[in-house]
Formats: sequence, structure tokens, C-alpha cells
Amino acid sequence: MSDRTTSQLGMRRPWMVTGLAGGSLGIVIVALAPSIPVVLLGWCITQLCFNELLAAMVAVIPDQIPSAQRGQVSGVLGVCTPIGSVCGAFVVKLFTGSLLATFLAPCAIGGFFILLFAVTLNDRRLARGDKPIWSLREFAGTFYVNPRKNRDFSWAFASRFMFVLAYAFLATYQAYYLLDKIGTAKAEVPQQIFLGTLTQAAVIVAASLLGGKLSDRTGRRKIFVLTASVVYGLGLFVIAVASHFSGFLVGMAISGLGFGVYAAVDLALVVDVLPDKRNAAKDLGVFNVAGALPFSLAPAIAPAILAIGRSGGSYGVLYMVAGLCAIIGAAAILPVRRVR
Repeated sequence: MSDRTTSQLGMRRPWMVTGLAGGSLGIVIVALAPSIPVVLLGWCITQLCFNELLAAMVAVIPDQIPSAQRGQVSGVLGVCTPIGSVCGAFVVKLFTGSLLATFLAPCAIGGFFILLFAVTLNDRRLARGDKPIWSLREFAGTFYVNPRKNRDFSWAFASRFMFVLAYAFLATYQAYYLLDKIGTAKAEVPQQIFLGTLTQAAVIVAASLLGGKLSDRTGRRKIFVLTASVVYGLGLFVIAVASHFSGFLVGMAISGLGFGVYAAVDLALVVDVLPDKRNAAKDLGVFNVAGALPFSLAPAIAPAILAIGRSGGSYGVLYMVAGLCAIIGAAAILPVRRVR
């Protein structure tokens, strides 16, 4: 819809503001929910609206950033997730006495900067005469990109999907891994997860900034994405075989190195292989599925993997599988032809 917006406020800005407002409303519903069905309703509204916001924000990259600078810009964006995670956890700790404040404080801080960005953005404008004709059939087609006609985009989608699936296994089952495999006491789990996240985040920040800059300077994307996926997979293998918390931290640091470079360069690669620059937000919205769907699939797949590996340390087997997913993600980037 933002690709077809002819508002005087621009193409992307209206969707950022409405996405922020709707997502904040969803957060309030979750915070005040009296039952699980209401939590589900609030979370669905939150996901719908915040992903609307995200799609509009990411579309600013092909709108505003030249190809030669996209790696560096993606590198800066790559540090947002780890920094946001650590800062979010810190903010939540400050408001543990109030459930409503715990939910709304991070939302308010993030919302302030989103509004600041929306106000200062020199947004792209679409003339009414250039607006594509809308139809129900055309709308239904926005959720699909033909893999035969857009092979590079499809391979990049597959690579991101497998990489994020590996990350989803790591993020979802850290607590159970520490309890079951490392033997951590239940009371120490939150602190150890925080230390692991902090270690990973510190490496991600450094790797993301450096990786994006090097990618722009060399004019290459594939080798960085491929190497980063392999390194991330190796980090998961280290976590899989670790028997002490120190081994877990080493694995988190190695995975942070891979994640940082991947986050910096992969988005720049995807923007370079978009099927149609006129529909950048739509295609990036389709691509966003590769980053969202694995978090739903991982909890559905994991029980089968855990059952298979029960005899020899099930969570070690789970992270071995996660490492293989990352390696498969690396292999999937090889057939891409439009970028080096």
C-alpha cells in the first residue's frame, strides 16, 4: 500500500505513523488483557501494525540510499536489534513494579525516535498519474513473488529463512538448554541469558559496522553473507558441544560475529536483487516473511528434534540442527547472480 500512496505527506511516512499507533494500541491490549484470547488478539494487532511500520521504514533504503552505500547503512541498522534487545531488557527492569509500564516504556521510547524519524524524513512522493492500477487480483499477487522469474530474490529469501530458523532455535530454547545441558540452577538462568545476550550483542555491533563498510568498499555481498552464515553455524556447533557456561559464552561470541556481518550485508544484497524497484516496499514485505515465519515454525519442529536426540543430550542435538540450518542458508546464497 505504501508503494501506491500519493499522500502529500509522502509514501512511507503515513504508514510509519499509523503502524506505530496501531502497534502501541496492541501493546496496551496485551498489558491489560484479562484472558489468553485477549492476549492473542492484542499480539496479532501488534504484529500486524509493527510489521506495517517496519515494511515502510525498510523501504526508505532503496528510496534514499545509493547502492554503493547500502552495505554501510545496513551495517548501522544491523546493530539496532542487539542494542535494542539489551536496552529493552534494561528498561523493563526499571519498571518491574508495574505491568503496564513494563510494556509501554520501551514502546514509548521507541515511538519517540520513530516519530522523530518520520518528521525529519524527506519522504519520496508518488504522483497520482504514476499510481499503479489497483485490483483484487493484483492485491492478492502482492503476497507472492514468482521464483522462476526472480531466482536471485528467491534464493536470497531461502538463505534468510534458513538463517533466521537457526537463530529462532537459539533464541527460543536458551533457558532450557542452560537448565538441561549446562546444569544451571533455575535462579541463575536469567542472569546467564543476559550475559550471553550482552556478549553476543557486543560482537554483533562491531562486526556489523565493519562488515557493512568492507562490503561497500569491495563491492561484494555474497562472500560476506556466505562466510557470515558459516561462522554463525560454527558458533551454534560450539554451543551444542559446550559442557560449561564459559563454552556457551564462546559460542555466543562466535555466533555474534556471524550474525553481525550477516545483518549488515544481507539486507544490502536483498535490496540489490529486488524484482521491481517501483514496488520495493511490497517485495521487502514479502521478504519479511523469511524473518518472521521461522519463529512460528521453530517451536513446531523442535519437539521432534528433541525426541530424536533425547538419548544423547537433546538440546545439543537441537543446536547441531540449528547450525546445519545456518550452513544450508550459506549454500542457498551461492546461486545468486545479479550481485557479486
